[in-house]
This record gives sequence, structure tokens and C-alpha cells, in this order.
Amino acid sequence: MSVVAQTPQGSPSAHPDFAGAWSSATAIPLERPARLKDKPFYTREEADELQKKARGVNDDPLSRLETGSLMQPSLRTSLITDPPNGLLPSLTPSAAAAQRTRVERLHNPSTATDMGLQDRCLVFPTAVPPMIPYRYNSNYQIVQTGDTVVVVAEMIHAARIIRLDRRTHLSSNLRQWLGDSVGHWEGATLVVDTTNFNDAGGFYGDAGGMYGWDRNMHVVERFSLLDANTILYRFEVEDPTAYTQPWKGELTMTRTPTPPFEYACHEGNRDLPNILQLSTSQP
Repeated sequence: MSVVAQTPQGSPSAHPDFAGAWSSATAIPLERPARLKDKPFYTREEADELQKKARGVNDDPLSRLETGSLMQPSLRTSLITDPPNGLLPSLTPSAAAAQRTRVERLHNPSTATDMGLQDRCLVFPTAVPPMIPYRYNSNYQIVQTGDTVVVVAEMIHAARIIRLDRRTHLSSNLRQWLGDSVGHWEGATLVVDTTNFNDAGGFYGDAGGMYGWDRNMHVVERFSLLDANTILYRFEVEDPTAYTQPWKGELTMTRTPTPPFEYACHEGNRDLPNILQLSTSQP
């Protein structure tokens, strides 16, 4: 697949323009389903059948909106491309212990800090690099200038600022939910290096806390235009205190005609106090 750079002719310093609204919605799971074993790709016929099931027998428009293109251009069976088995690497012993503690706290919360970050309206996994699609609202608005790229996630409207005018990261004493992102161009590809993550307690609060990060995570992302309406998004994750080896993945983002809707998380949110009230009132 060739990368199409949307640049003016005769302008060697120009770069591809990622500005606009994008969606990474997909029914491809992060990890390969166990039943598929060592099968990295679907056939086109298998993909068409699974796409039909994902959308529902009536091809419901809402289902289509949320799941996006099931196979995307790649026909992959998982977003993870390495390790070859399509699965997250094993957790380190300390990370596995932290996960068990985290899940126990999630199931038996006594304070707000026992809940997941999204439940507390702090940050959502779609915003943190690597930007893993969620079950819904995996939408972004990208704003691009000469020295900055800003990626605004629909969920909790978190804005990640990617600086193109520096190559070094902030002091290690400065930690952020979305990390510190610096970028540079390699031809028509935007390469983004992110460190300085805040320690989020290890894991998100849903799906059993399967995916998460800690302050030692290092992520390298690559954004390339496959065509005017498609971004190839590739990422590499290294987190030696969480995973026993680095892992990689890729997906595509599709241009959408309208920008993301405002996502009001705190306003009218009664879930967190109700969950805590129910949990602390039980014997």
C-alpha cells in the first residue's frame, strides 16, 4: 500500500495533512480470539460474513456506526501484530500481582480511587497512546500546525499535544495522563515518541483490567496517509515493568464528515456515587 502525501507541488518542506475528523471504530479485537489460534488474517469471504454478523441481521445503522469496518483494509484477526500469536505478552510477576489487586478493588470499591479512570472521568483508553479503539465513540479531531499536532479524543474530550519543535522529553519529574509526546517526520510518516506517563494504578477499570500502563511505558506511533480518507496507524509499546516483552499493533482510521460530539462525562453522572453507595452498604 502506498502512502499518499497531501502536499502542494514544489513544496519540499510540506508534510501530509492529518487535520480533520477521524474514526478508528472497528470490530477487530485487540487480541486474537483463541479459536483462531495461529490465523493472522481472514479470507475476504470470512470477513464479509463476520461483517454482516457484526452489523446485525438488519444492517442497523447504529451498529454500523459503532463497529466501523470489521476487517478494515488488512483483514487482520487482531490489532496486535507482534507477538505473532496476536496476544498481549505475559505480565511481569509484579504487574500480574498489581492486576489482581486492581481487579479486586474494582469489584469491591470503598473509595472513588478504587474505580477505573474512565469511571472517574479522568481519562479514557482511546486518548492514551497507543490509542486502542473502544466499544463506541472511537472518534478524534486532529488539528495540525507547523510545530504542533493536537489529537482530541471524543471520550472525555482529552487533548494530546504532540510537539514537533523539540526532540527531548520533559523532565522525568513531570508526569501526565497522556504522557509527553514529541514528533518528527520520516518522509511522509509522522513518528511520535511518548514517555512521562502518570502511574494510573496499572490498569483501566473495565474488561477485567486487561489493558493498562504504568509510568515506565514508552510508545512509538506512526501515522501515514494511505489515501485522502485513510490513516494507517502503527504503534510499538515497551513497558518492562508491566510486560515481559515489547508488543506492536496497527489499525486504520477513516475520515468522517462531521467532528466528534461533545462528551459530557461529569455532568449528570450518578453512576460513581451510586456504585460506591451500593458497595459500602452491603454486608
